[in-house]
Amino acid sequence: MPFNLRGRSLLSLCHHTPAEISYLVDLAEDLKRAKRAGTEVPRLQGRNIALLFEKTSTRTRSSFEVAAADQGAHTTFFGPTDSQFGRKESVKDSARVFGQIYDAIEYRGFAQKTVEDLARYSGVPVFNGLTDEWHPTQMLCDLLTMREHSGKPFNRISFAYMGDARFNTGNSLLMIGAKMGMDVRIGAPKAYWPAPEILKMCERFAKASGARITLTEDPEEAVRGVDFIHTDIWVSMGEPADVWDKRIADLRPYQVNSALMKASGNPHVKFMHCLPAYHNDETEVGRAVIKAHPELASGVEVTEEVFESPSSIVFEQAGNRLHTIKAVMVAALA
Repeated sequence: MPFNLRGRSLLSLCHHTPAEISYLVDLAEDLKRAKRAGTEVPRLQGRNIALLFEKTSTRTRSSFEVAAADQGAHTTFFGPTDSQFGRKESVKDSARVFGQIYDAIEYRGFAQKTVEDLARYSGVPVFNGLTDEWHPTQMLCDLLTMREHSGKPFNRISFAYMGDARFNTGNSLLMIGAKMGMDVRIGAPKAYWPAPEILKMCERFAKASGARITLTEDPEEAVRGVDFIHTDIWVSMGEPADVWDKRIADLRPYQVNSALMKASGNPHVKFMHCLPAYHNDETEVGRAVIKAHPELASGVEVTEEVFESPSSIVFEQAGNRLHTIKAVMVAALA
């Protein structure tokens, strides 16, 4: 290995160097090619990995389980009520128990402190499958997807994130763009920009990498000339109606629709979304939002027209989660 990532946790990517991140993406590309060619060599035989999920999951759970199986490792899945973790037993105590039994731990849940405490006390590599603050496995997947679909090195790729940028996806896209020398834009009302401490950190990364960072309230300025347009959901089940009403009113100008795609001025611009997406009324949340806001009948954060268009690469993006997650585990455990 050109970089020794053995035993290394993946908590946010904030502390990985650009070279280490590039290595993980390159490794994912190699593993993807080997899987498709039928030449993959299992390098994790005899390894046992605990999967701790305090939040439900489709892509993250599938990717960790299949990646581990492909590489010969065994996984144990713990859902929100399947162990004493965080309820009858502290995170610190659970971490030390898991560290005695497992070779690595994956955690998907709420507080960033939880995944950091798991890494601090378990003594084994810990992989962040999503917290409220960061989504590092998604970022590796997005880097691989953008490179595949642009044919460009990272420092020549431009992308915009549209919508609510205060949480894990917005934070992570801004951070990874800044760290990798990319042209990254945030299109959102100022109240929905990442927190000042996140911005300050990303500005330091950008100064070191030569990245270009733009935060703007003008949707068309955000997407002008970009290679990729990203977004994420605006509302979640369980949030009160008044929160929905305000957020939808504030974010409606940042909906990814055909007009916004055209405003990029790039006929080859691609649409990306970490999923799930509320692009029609075929989901419980989508139906509820559209019922309360009939003006969103064509879609919420993204329209059905864009989501189902040839410009949409969301399912290839989702598939790349498998290969990048596999790369993280191989680098840390092989």
